[in-house]
Amino acid sequence: MKEIALKYGCNPNQKPSRIFMADGSDLPVEVLNGRPGYINFLDALNGWQLVSELKEATGLPAATSFKHVSPAGAAVGLPLTDVLRKIYWVDDQGDLSPLASAYARARGADRMSSFGDFISLSDVCDVDTAKLIKREVSDGVIAPGYTDEALAILRSKKNGNYNVIQIDPSYRPAEIERKQVFGVTFEQGHNNFKISPDLFTNIVTKNKDIPENALRDMMISLITLKYTQSNSVCYVKDGQAIGIGAGQQSRIHCTRLAGQKADNWWLRQSPQVLSLPFVDGIRRADRDNAIDVYMGEEYMDLLADGAWERTFTKKPPVFTREEKRAWLDKLTDVTLGSDAFFPFGDNIERAHKSGVKYVAEPGGSIRDDQVIETADKYGMVMAFTGMRLFHH
Repeated sequence: MKEIALKYGCNPNQKPSRIFMADGSDLPVEVLNGRPGYINFLDALNGWQLVSELKEATGLPAATSFKHVSPAGAAVGLPLTDVLRKIYWVDDQGDLSPLASAYARARGADRMSSFGDFISLSDVCDVDTAKLIKREVSDGVIAPGYTDEALAILRSKKNGNYNVIQIDPSYRPAEIERKQVFGVTFEQGHNNFKISPDLFTNIVTKNKDIPENALRDMMISLITLKYTQSNSVCYVKDGQAIGIGAGQQSRIHCTRLAGQKADNWWLRQSPQVLSLPFVDGIRRADRDNAIDVYMGEEYMDLLADGAWERTFTKKPPVFTREEKRAWLDKLTDVTLGSDAFFPFGDNIERAHKSGVKYVAEPGGSIRDDQVIETADKYGMVMAFTGMRLFHH
């Protein structure tokens, strides 16, 4: 197929809309079901690059959950703990395949942001993964292939209208890429930079010990950032992004936003949240929203008399600021990646509050000494990569 006509562009008034290959060759994608839109394809093609690079770098199946051209979550297929299975709502699914585990992690890390996602999978979609996708609110999926049974499951989603895209895994883009803005054509070389362990050899802190799992998480953080709208930072733990801050003009705001998401991921594993007494039959989205409000500063919107009864069988106690801080202090060995240098030590101060121990950033700020000094204060390991990863 040389082109695919789309219903409209970013917005309904932006017509006509299509995707095609400028050189007249066949597209590297095939629509197996549904009618993907303009933003769907932007998410799909960015997400596919992310997961294919994760798979190449780690050797593990990978998945990402994309929303509005940035990942809400990204992960590789490591086994899930019992607690993670519970907070990701997959504890009723039995043993999961590595690919399904990757998607459960990618979707589950920030379920608020992942609502209505577009999914990218590094490997052929299997039944386990299709079953997880079937139960979530999602716009579509892209993968290099699908088993017959998995495809049948996905085709039954959204009354038969769920978007399923297959991509040729051997496809490589041209070395030069172009796009137009306001009628002006921009041209640049495709970002072929490979993120590997060799990128983290310039360790600038006193602590220089990077274990293998932290090295893997450093690669995950930077590969995720390579396809995240800048400015951006990414917190990673145990093979998955747990907090992504995207598109902020100030880097400290990225660090705070992503840090709050990482905090929420950890707070969801606390006894206070795990024991919330939800009413039977509550919808998954309503349950996720309730947890988010319960952990936040507007908790009384949920716990007020006349309100809590719609969500809980009994009124939960307030999750106090002191209790939350005590639980957050147990979060350790988190990795933080940044797509450009940290200009001030305040980013490291904020990262410390979310258990960060390992940091990967390009370096090059006139205040690098201050940033390194702050990292040394907390015994962190910081590697200067020398490589900026802006994405727009």
